[in-house]
Amino acid sequence: MKSVTAASAALLLGLLASAPGTPAAQAQAKLCDAPKQMQGFKTCANVEKAFAEGNLVQYSTDPEHGQVKLLNAFKEMFPQIKTSYVRLQAGSLYSKLLAERQAKSYLVDTIQLSDMGMMLDLQKRGGLRQYQSPEMAGFKPEYKSAPEGFWTWGAIIMAGIAYNPNQVKDADIPKKWEDLVDAKWLDSVNVKVTNSGLQHGVWYVLKPLLGDAYFSKLGEVKPRAFDSYVQQYGRLVDGQDKVIMGAQYSGYLEFKAKGAPVAFVFPELGVPAVSQTWGLIADGPNPNAAELFMDWFLSPVGQKAYSAALLLHSPRDDVPAPAGGAALKDMKLLFPQDWHDFEKSRPAFAKEWDKIVGLRK
Repeated sequence: MKSVTAASAALLLGLLASAPGTPAAQAQAKLCDAPKQMQGFKTCANVEKAFAEGNLVQYSTDPEHGQVKLLNAFKEMFPQIKTSYVRLQAGSLYSKLLAERQAKSYLVDTIQLSDMGMMLDLQKRGGLRQYQSPEMAGFKPEYKSAPEGFWTWGAIIMAGIAYNPNQVKDADIPKKWEDLVDAKWLDSVNVKVTNSGLQHGVWYVLKPLLGDAYFSKLGEVKPRAFDSYVQQYGRLVDGQDKVIMGAQYSGYLEFKAKGAPVAFVFPELGVPAVSQTWGLIADGPNPNAAELFMDWFLSPVGQKAYSAALLLHSPRDDVPAPAGGAALKDMKLLFPQDWHDFEKSRPAFAKEWDKIVGLRK
């Protein structure tokens, strides 16, 4: 189990894509000869057929309020297309999708998962449709599948430590990951549930850096687990909890913008980071609308809309950090080094994390 800083993620992900068992031997999708210029982006989609389909169904791990804002931004430009979505944590969402596909029930057009391992597994299973958007040129190679077109990182999310300054004295502010296992935090820390891709990432990259005993000690302070960062920060603001371990940075920005009493710490060791990865589902009911959405979403127009909706960091260099947020270049990001190993580690993570949060003995 290994982690790596952002500086070397490109090389490692490239090696991963060409590793045995990945679909690197599949034919490279060709760009259309003449992409159509739309309002701020280029598309290879058949726009007329997309309008005729008139629908787009999306599966996502994003909180509902952000999902609604993103799809509304798309509908403002394309009112001819009705949108709908299903929101679940990564593990539950992926299980739902696999069950549907096994039953040959093809209900969804686009998917976003916060767990790269699951996206790679879906690609291996043939569940993703290859479509090389002309807007993929704005993304670094390490943020795209190899060959291109199966998936693309739509955002980078990172986790640090958040606390309520009205509940935590200056002398007690946790500045290191190790500070969170102090007995003074008993019954006052919250985390995400096992199905969270980000929480899996936190466990995966910190475990080899802090040692196996770290998470055992974390369990002794009896952290509470919740499905969404909205619940986590809500409890922080209400004073039900004092600290969030593995706090999603975008959630902090959102609550801070509302004037909530929240503060965020970037531990010197680094902050675990994972991707929000997007792709088109094979055999989806609205393939042309899905292509049009993906072209819009991957463009600066769509990426800015995504950042505005959820205060997430775009992987594109030409899209600024979300309002009030630090730039990616100013963070010490810790990505999983081996995404295949990351996915294989999920059962071990689930077993240990459920024990930590009191769901199993």
